Amino acid sequence: MRTCGILMPVFSLPSKGGIGTFGKEAYRFVDFLKASKQSWWQILPLNPTNYGDSPYQSFSAYAGNPYFIDPELLIKEGLLTEEEFLSYDFGSDASAIDYGKLYENRLKMLRTAFSRFEPDEEYKCFCDENAFWLEEYCLFMCLKNMHEDRAWEEWESKLRFRDTKLIAEIQESETENLDFYRFVQYKFCEQWSALKKYANEQGIGIIGDIPIYVAYDSADVWSEPDQFLLDKDLKPVDVAGCPPDAFSEDGQLWGNPLYNWPLMKKDGYNWWKKRLGYALKLYDMVRIDHFRGFESFYAIPYGEKTARKGKWMKGPNMTLFNEFKKEFGDDLPIIAEDLGFLTPEVQTMLKKSGYPGMKVIQFAFDESCDSVYLPHNYVKNCVVYTGTHDNDTILGWTESAASEEIEIAEKYLHVDKNEGFNWAMMRSALGSVGDMCILTMQDVIGLGSEARINIPSTVGGNWQWRIDGGCINDWLANIIAENTKLYGRAPKEEE
Repeated sequence: MRTCGILMPVFSLPSKGGIGTFGKEAYRFVDFLKASKQSWWQILPLNPTNYGDSPYQSFSAYAGNPYFIDPELLIKEGLLTEEEFLSYDFGSDASAIDYGKLYENRLKMLRTAFSRFEPDEEYKCFCDENAFWLEEYCLFMCLKNMHEDRAWEEWESKLRFRDTKLIAEIQESETENLDFYRFVQYKFCEQWSALKKYANEQGIGIIGDIPIYVAYDSADVWSEPDQFLLDKDLKPVDVAGCPPDAFSEDGQLWGNPLYNWPLMKKDGYNWWKKRLGYALKLYDMVRIDHFRGFESFYAIPYGEKTARKGKWMKGPNMTLFNEFKKEFGDDLPIIAEDLGFLTPEVQTMLKKSGYPGMKVIQFAFDESCDSVYLPHNYVKNCVVYTGTHDNDTILGWTESAASEEIEIAEKYLHVDKNEGFNWAMMRSALGSVGDMCILTMQDVIGLGSEARINIPSTVGGNWQWRIDGGCINDWLANIIAENTKLYGRAPKEEE
């Protein structure tokens, strides 16, 4: 079945509180998707952001970002007053997120709401059902709070090595602080579940995202260090990244700890089963980031300043995905992010898994004129994108790409100056044979590099773009709907 959707980060939605939330604007966006004849809303990871504000570097693989909890919904519940909400400074620029002001004020506001919260049966059920990750996460955040948010590697030795007696004493003395972090996660899940339910009722599925790696400064690594390649001092032996290529002479140094795959295999990859199982409850489909890393991954010695001295090491390959099939069934709703340097072994793994890979049209226009990213080379079992959150927008790309690429693209896409480069490329994606097509919201409204989400291997200035609420309107929805129907991607009952 041919379908279409739009990639739009939650944080990019309009709102009064400095960042997109699960409030009324999110519901309005779902209505916009329905009016546009879309089937999917693709989002970026919902986890709490760490240093650098990236959702791919989080304090937890499970926890939700407190910033997405909608203050106006808390006001309706009587947990906040409007005056209290408006008294906090979350930034005045409606087009960009000020993470510094969110960091300074958002949890303060949520603590006010927590002071009025009365636990009920639903809250207790939530805590019980999620105890397998919630308790360690709340303890981790409580300890970070006690250490002025310093990374756990800077804590005293007894806490780094999880001295059970000391931890028990802290759990007893910090009950209110621990309850606060439980409350925050409860409200996050309550609001997200309601929004997802509404989207599903409108015929919109949610595509979520699992980063392949977790941050070193996370509850995941601190609570289960044996699952990662750490030395006796709990420092990483090697860290993750990508080797040098045509785009980066130093490669990409991500810095995430690597998995202890041989140990994980011994219990049937239970760590990964729990993680995927939780994601399948949060989302209708899951995009697994850096899929090629499961066949072989690039390991960079800890302490290196660039990714030049790394080496390739073998991953779990199909043994992991076979375990997924045993646990969750054969027909898993997974998208494999298979971009980058793909060896025959990676391509074989993807084919055996049966998961659709990704095709990005921006990558297509090299001088060979035979790129696998050219639409005429696609197979049905793929998801077609014009670009991702790591790419420039289409119009931004036309300003920064090599002139030879632009010339090839203009000929291939039959760019009409009246229609615009962005719609020419999106039409090519919509008309391709790929089963699913995902457009980015910035391209739909024709924005340039100012609306780019992320520039890989840079810190600062990323993950900040926010849409003008006026751009989400019926006029645009009708244009998208017309093109979606034209290329046979509208929901069947709507055609």
